[in-house]
Amino acid sequence: MSVVYGPYRLPHPYVLAPMAGVSEQPFRVLAFRLGAALCTTELVSAQGLLRASARTLRYLRHDAQVEHPYSLQVFGGEPEAMAQAAVVAKDWGAEAIDVNMGCPVKKVTRNGAGSALLCDPARAAAIVRDIHAATGLPVSAKIRSGWDAHHRNYLEMAERLEDAGCVALAVHPRTRAQGYAGAADWAVITDLVRHRHKMLIVGNGDVKTPADARRMLESTGCDLVMIGRGALGNPWIFRELQGGAAPTLAERAQVVLDHLLAHVAFVGEPLAAVRSFRKHLGWYSHGLRGAATFRSEVNQLAELADVQRAARRFFAEAEGDAAAEADEQEVDYRSALG
Repeated sequence: MSVVYGPYRLPHPYVLAPMAGVSEQPFRVLAFRLGAALCTTELVSAQGLLRASARTLRYLRHDAQVEHPYSLQVFGGEPEAMAQAAVVAKDWGAEAIDVNMGCPVKKVTRNGAGSALLCDPARAAAIVRDIHAATGLPVSAKIRSGWDAHHRNYLEMAERLEDAGCVALAVHPRTRAQGYAGAADWAVITDLVRHRHKMLIVGNGDVKTPADARRMLESTGCDLVMIGRGALGNPWIFRELQGGAAPTLAERAQVVLDHLLAHVAFVGEPLAAVRSFRKHLGWYSHGLRGAATFRSEVNQLAELADVQRAARRFFAEAEGDAAAEADEQEVDYRSALG
């Protein structure tokens, strides 16, 4: 079931969520190759784009042969600066712009960006309008259901953003005040679907398995399902949603090792890359027998060759384990989702 997304046609409704420190080029390319319909970058600072800082420009690196459409997520609070930053992003190859209006962390919201835009729908709409006018690219946005339980204004945000030309609206149905506590209220997604007119509604939140993704699509009526935590350590979720098989032991081991090397090449400094890849090894090992021991081991390793040997040995032999699957408290997802 293809989905029209601005001038593009996505092959199916399952897309990768933009996640901080995760949705870098290597992981996006991997997700695309395993079947994701769209993989948006992690949030990129508008001010960083305007300053052309080396750190920000690293986020713009992408594989034009694989990543199509190349969707880049920008955060900031000023419409003019956001529009100028989007022009820079377009010059670097962006084919779609996504505006982060949901990030709850204080270093983002204190500057009027992220979920702070929920408190100013007019400014949020101006950002979308100005970006589209400056670039001609399709503009989407990602919001939460509101700032807190007393200010759940997702319907007003949707109306303002659609009038401004937003082509797709992703909603994480928790408030900013909730963070990631409690269950995501999928009724918010259903409500948005009921009230929208033209723009796509993208559901997000508590999608951990292929069954969750299908249930969200069917129960809410949303156009796209955005998968975050369910893809961490399991990029094969997109293949499985298309009727493909779960990975074999040999495939899992090879993909982990290939991802590690791609991450090292992306970071450019092996010691730093090994440290930042530890979270991926934790996610890849979740639910496998001996995962806790493996995580403890690799978290002490600093040399790439040592990590490769440990990963090759573990993933070539590790089978699923119900007890390890239940041991979720040892696996930290918040750094990516928050």
